[in-house]
Amino acid sequence: MDINTNEQIRRGAEIIRGGGVVAFPTETVYGLGASAFDEKALARVFEVKRRPFFDPLILHIGEKGQLDDLVVDIPALTHKLIDKFWPGPLTVVLPKKSLVPDIATSGLPGVAIRIPSNDIARRLINTANVPIAAPSANLFGYVSPTAAEHVLSQLGGSVDMVIDGGECTVGIESTIISFMGDAPMMLRPGGTALEDIEDVIGKVIIPANNDLTNQSPGRSEQHYATSTPLVLIDDIWDVDDANAGLLALAPNSVNKLPPNITKTEYLSTNGDLREAACNLFAAMRRLDGAGVNIIFALPIPNTGLGLAINDRLLRASKKRAR
Repeated sequence: MDINTNEQIRRGAEIIRGGGVVAFPTETVYGLGASAFDEKALARVFEVKRRPFFDPLILHIGEKGQLDDLVVDIPALTHKLIDKFWPGPLTVVLPKKSLVPDIATSGLPGVAIRIPSNDIARRLINTANVPIAAPSANLFGYVSPTAAEHVLSQLGGSVDMVIDGGECTVGIESTIISFMGDAPMMLRPGGTALEDIEDVIGKVIIPANNDLTNQSPGRSEQHYATSTPLVLIDDIWDVDDANAGLLALAPNSVNKLPPNITKTEYLSTNGDLREAACNLFAAMRRLDGAGVNIIFALPIPNTGLGLAINDRLLRASKKRAR
């Protein structure tokens, strides 16, 4: 890690300890971070993002031992899951201790916590010596940022610092598993596949899309949106909107393009879902800036990380599939 990055981490940690707000890279997306114990700083995070206060934040820690300081109880199944997937794109929700401010959990009794695998993120947390609450570093409801320039283009000078750590390697937010009920429940699909989680802890409950809306980040009906209307479709030949963009999994998933498709973004060269997840938000941003009138998106196979990709596309769409 070069001297410039070390200096950015040192400065970022100092700003966070002083009650400031710092955007920083994780393996999933860039986060907008503040001290998890500073209520004024957390309020500013909501303000900068224009995020409603009913939408809880995720706390990022640097080491597993820090979990005991934040939660009342850690079930055995939780231990199995975090031993397998931490650090990485997995968030767990557990009963919080009273030192966790209510603003961080939107008044809910559970707190969402994860350890990022990005080295810059973990060093920032450990240098600041405080858990960092960090939603995605973008305006609420819009496409998540996977590079520093994405943060700067939306939030600009409204944050105290942006640490540039290059492009995110996972590119889609963490999977959120809640242990607040009788059985584990997936509140958000994400960068850790559901099948891999169930291989470790058994069956996980999946609530309906319109249930538990305010229990977790990313459950708003409309989220991850582009400024250009995005519509999920099953067949690109069923639509004739002029000057349309297309988002598809891979070149071999589309045999022939109709003439109204003027810009195309493929998420993977060969249909690899990890590559597709990594490229999703950047591809959506490119189509959004391509001057098309509408963006059509073809569904992804609904297995592995495809479940998370389809979730993001569904919530990003201005209209339902047609």
